[in-house]
Amino acid sequence: MAMTLGSGNLLFEPVEGWEKLPPGWEFIDVAGVAVDSKDNVYAFNRSDHPVVVFDRQGNFLRSFGEGMFSQRPHGIHISPDGSVYCVDDGLHTIQKFSPEGKLLMTLGTPNSPAPKWKGQPFNRPTHVAASPKTGDLYVSDGYGNSRIHKFSSDGRHLLSWGESGIDPGQFIRPHNVVIDKDDLIYIADREAHRVQVFDANGKFVTMWNNIHRPDGICLDAEGNFFIGELNGMGGVDDAPGLGHRVSIYNLQGQLQTRIGTPEEGEGPNQFIAPHGVAVDSHGDLYVCRTNGSG
Repeated sequence: MAMTLGSGNLLFEPVEGWEKLPPGWEFIDVAGVAVDSKDNVYAFNRSDHPVVVFDRQGNFLRSFGEGMFSQRPHGIHISPDGSVYCVDDGLHTIQKFSPEGKLLMTLGTPNSPAPKWKGQPFNRPTHVAASPKTGDLYVSDGYGNSRIHKFSSDGRHLLSWGESGIDPGQFIRPHNVVIDKDDLIYIADREAHRVQVFDANGKFVTMWNNIHRPDGICLDAEGNFFIGELNGMGGVDDAPGLGHRVSIYNLQGQLQTRIGTPEEGEGPNQFIAPHGVAVDSHGDLYVCRTNGSG
């Protein structure tokens, strides 16, 4: 009998051994996952084959990006027009590709980080999302900046906001970003244990607290937010109940259910550092993992 996870109308059955990699290939730290309009799944990882594409059944379709990234692939996003955006915090860049892997645009200068904590793009960016209304891009610049940058779809810098701190509109580590149909911007502020919400001009709207190290965040067609939470930190690494789970919230920021046991592991209801999440048009949930290094 298949195991069922979640509760209410948010129920999931684990599918073990879903991905079918070519012989001799292996994943190393799958840092990001995204799904396109055809329900193809893009896994962004730190192996020799950075972007690996599967169909919904887990069959291998293609790969791209070989030799184009550092050892720190971090976030991946597919915009409404099908463009694939890959964030490399080691190169300090966001690269835009066609679905087949043709490089179309690069934001940032490879291997040329902006001064740390000074606010200019980029110093170890973490994620990017495109507005479904305007196509504008929002980049979380999280490891060497506490900043969100907004760009036009053709790469013009429009504005930036945020600084280091714990007040509303400040960030400790903006780690992921997702945008809803009303153009509200949701930022997973990982080390502040919260999600902050802004309008398209960077004006603070609200925040959701008491989320333990929110790492990945995505939004499904029904308005459910899926948030990957990491485990303990700084002296409480082995404390129970602090992560290795996916929590599901509604648009009002109310917790609906959680998936994942308190203990990390390889079991059907366990995670190890759920770093990225994505949902397809059928409501299937994809969770990717790293070794915990971010």
